[in-house]
Amino acid sequence: MTEYSPENEIQPAPEAAPARLGWKQFLREILETVGLAVILFLVINFFSARVRVLGSSMVPTLNNGEYVLIGRLAYKLGDYQRGDIIVFRPPMYPDIPLWQRLFGLPNFGDQYEDYIKRIIGLPGETVRIANGTVFINDVALSESYIAAAPIYYGEWTVPEGQLFVLGDNRNNSADSHAWGFLPEENILGKALVVYWPFADFMVIPSHQSVLAAP
Repeated sequence: MTEYSPENEIQPAPEAAPARLGWKQFLREILETVGLAVILFLVINFFSARVRVLGSSMVPTLNNGEYVLIGRLAYKLGDYQRGDIIVFRPPMYPDIPLWQRLFGLPNFGDQYEDYIKRIIGLPGETVRIANGTVFINDVALSESYIAAAPIYYGEWTVPEGQLFVLGDNRNNSADSHAWGFLPEENILGKALVVYWPFADFMVIPSHQSVLAAP
């Protein structure tokens, strides 16, 4: 009979020590992670942007301090529609390079702030404001979203390649009635969603301006 001894037991193989990560591999992984984050950031900013509403020109639809998501490609894939709310570079200020926009730096150097207004007049249309009502080609607009009826008067014929935009707070808004038409190439995107504060979350309706029956 074979005598039993502890030496006869099968001993488990010792665990291999984890390979130590070399500094070159560690640096490469850090660079890959940072590079992927930058690419994702640029791709997201290419298709969309986040803007903060400043002031009261769009009350009651949009309030001061709210954050809005805009779609940059909305008008690459579709046409401008009366009633859409858009973000744009004011025509009286210089353009901002694309790389600054992609990195989310529209106010780099405090050159200006982007505006947010509503499309009212399309190319070729005549906009007339009189007696507290906006008329498009002499047909009144039904606008349930404005803060108050405009107290100013004027008439404008919108050229090709331009738009006529107004703030919903008609009597407290620097818009087309004050500085003229908006070139289409100045448009940065269409306002889609109010996402912050969360209590104000709202999908922004499109095409809200309605032509009343003559």
